[in-house]
Amino acid sequence: MAQNINSAIDPRSGFCRSNSTFYSKRKPIPLAKNDSLDVTTFISSRAHHGKVAFIDAGTGRQLTFSELWLAVDSVATCLSDMGIRKGHVVLLLSPNSIYFPVVCLSVMSLGAIITTTNPLNTAAEIGKQIADSKPVLAFTIPQLLPKLAGSTIPIVLLDDHAISNASQAKIVTTLHQMMKTEPSGSRVRDRVNQDDTATLLYSSGTTGASKGVVSSHRNLIAMVQTVLNRFSLKEEERFICTVPMFHIYGLVAFATGLLASGSTVIVLSKFEMHDMLSTIEKYRATYLPLVPPILVAMVNAADQIRKKYDLSSLHSALSGGAPLSKEVIEGFLDKYPTVKILQGYGLTESTGIGASTDSLEESRKYGTAGMLSPSMEAKIVDPDSGKALTVNQTGELWLRGPSIMKGYFSNPEATASTLDSEGWLKTGDICYIDDDGFIFVVDRLKELIKYKGYQVPPAELEALLLTHPDILDAAVIPFPDKEVGQFPMAYVVRKTGCNLSETAVMDFVARQVAPYKRIRKVAFVSSIPKNPSGKILRKDLIKLATSKL
Repeated sequence: MAQNINSAIDPRSGFCRSNSTFYSKRKPIPLAKNDSLDVTTFISSRAHHGKVAFIDAGTGRQLTFSELWLAVDSVATCLSDMGIRKGHVVLLLSPNSIYFPVVCLSVMSLGAIITTTNPLNTAAEIGKQIADSKPVLAFTIPQLLPKLAGSTIPIVLLDDHAISNASQAKIVTTLHQMMKTEPSGSRVRDRVNQDDTATLLYSSGTTGASKGVVSSHRNLIAMVQTVLNRFSLKEEERFICTVPMFHIYGLVAFATGLLASGSTVIVLSKFEMHDMLSTIEKYRATYLPLVPPILVAMVNAADQIRKKYDLSSLHSALSGGAPLSKEVIEGFLDKYPTVKILQGYGLTESTGIGASTDSLEESRKYGTAGMLSPSMEAKIVDPDSGKALTVNQTGELWLRGPSIMKGYFSNPEATASTLDSEGWLKTGDICYIDDDGFIFVVDRLKELIKYKGYQVPPAELEALLLTHPDILDAAVIPFPDKEVGQFPMAYVVRKTGCNLSETAVMDFVARQVAPYKRIRKVAFVSSIPKNPSGKILRKDLIKLATSKL
């Protein structure tokens, strides 16, 4: 059967005529055969000669690989002594830190499940995630304690600062105390299988309700293998951590994947352009992962940047989040001729893996999201008829492979509508695959707004706007912006006789959501265009909003 399929695959596009499936043209990844394996053990057992695992860009504090694995063992021992077992959920609420991976790896080594959340989220938004995932323990920093004030979860602090507030009763210890504990070989260790759940990351769906994405140890191990396979990294490589570790991009690259290569990760606690550039210079960074708005900013300010900073150590920029245009790619290469651009496409639901450009030549297929990652399969499906399409035809991209999630947490309806019985993930992206096997993203079924790499679901903001006493109806759309990619814009129908202002609408939303979700433009209309079934005709509003650009 396999031979029949192989003979029907077009070597140029990867398309198989007999089953309408696109197969990756990249060399398959070697999947771990031992079923009784957790991702922490898999990463720590990789033979490499890397010396420094993490550097804190702000303080210069370093964690060598030997210190890292000793810390992971110590923290896992303490967690076990505290009663943390396989299947328990542990919450990590923290900005980027060299200790972020220590917590993740320790939790997963026990077969417990790590769930992360955005430090910018409000207490109410974090509370929803806690109510859904039911963590038995939380790790956080003193500054973020107020966001957990409404919870009764025991708390471990990521640093040793003295605490003098009402939350202190919930604090059980600090991470540094845990790291000083002697690791115990006799600690309780449940048998962890590759199919057991490792992470529970929350992803915004089309409905605006955030859903927990259940990823297994098998998913994460396949992701690590893909990262190693893609870069063939030399151990002296140094990556700047510019993106949030709570997000799939950050978790994949910096908290797990790159460790297996022996590379060094230099951690910025938050993104700031000057900090990033001076850190590249100071630590002679070689790889710069980023999102398109940072790349655009580097092009626009290139003359000042090159005068002020020595970026000569940098040889690769890794962009994810949205395909780059010809103007951006060539503008960057013109200003930074010694740096090549690589791109990647992935979702939380695919453990950050999907497609990539692995050379500058591939990135110069302008507008592409890349070729399918190793061991990944794809279909292009007509959203209306469900018919699988062929080369150069546009439809919804479906993905199948070893890194595709198990499903959505406690949400069988959402799982069934996103994952079919054969393991195909419906990405919600409208794409086509060309004659050479490159994927091009044309549109989004999911309608998420991409603000600086963050995903903002319009329906969540629309539901919030409708709670305002003076608002009759509302619709939220993505408004294009050179600096941030897109920002939320609201169309609002006011109740008769009221004179609600644009500022009042923006302030109302700003008080209740994280900064990246704020409405930044408002237009008042007499009605919101909808189709016969009541669905907002967002495309009409986008056309209206952008017609004057």
